[in-house]
Amino acid sequence: MSESSNITELKNVLEVALLTSHEPLSLDDMLRLFSEKMERATLRMLLDELKQDWAQRTMELVQVASGYRFQAKAEYADFLARLNPERQAKYSRAVMETLAIIAYRQPVTRGDIEEIRGVAVNPNVMRQLQERDWIDVVGQREVPGRPSLYATTKHFLDDLNLKSLSELPPMEDFTQQDMPI
Repeated sequence: MSESSNITELKNVLEVALLTSHEPLSLDDMLRLFSEKMERATLRMLLDELKQDWAQRTMELVQVASGYRFQAKAEYADFLARLNPERQAKYSRAVMETLAIIAYRQPVTRGDIEEIRGVAVNPNVMRQLQERDWIDVVGQREVPGRPSLYATTKHFLDDLNLKSLSELPPMEDFTQQDMPI
């Protein structure tokens, strides 16, 4: 088999795995697809080529916090929304403020959140964010009572198409009325 047909075969394996996976695939996940050892640099090169191959198509290969995935390009979102006309979950201001505080100040305790927001945190707010798998308990603060420390999850980053928290917009981009942190 020639080198170019071998590269095509490797890209085809990656493509079918990425297109059929329900979740983003990490580099380690993709390396397990192949019986022969492959360098991470080679895998990244193949992923870059796949990204280029799809550049003029309706889907794009993107990297998010937990790995790589194919997703529809943004310009097709309105069309796809017609297939599933269910309303997207609406989140209260309290939920969004709490999530923003956790995302920008993590790890934080409920007490930290209450101090910043100036009101008590409703347990349903925390439960809603945990059920959505956007936040999780990452430890306890070493103070009396050992309150839980909350932080965002990779699932949160994936849902926002972010690779890391550093890609969140700077807090300075928000006015005081937009976000109270």
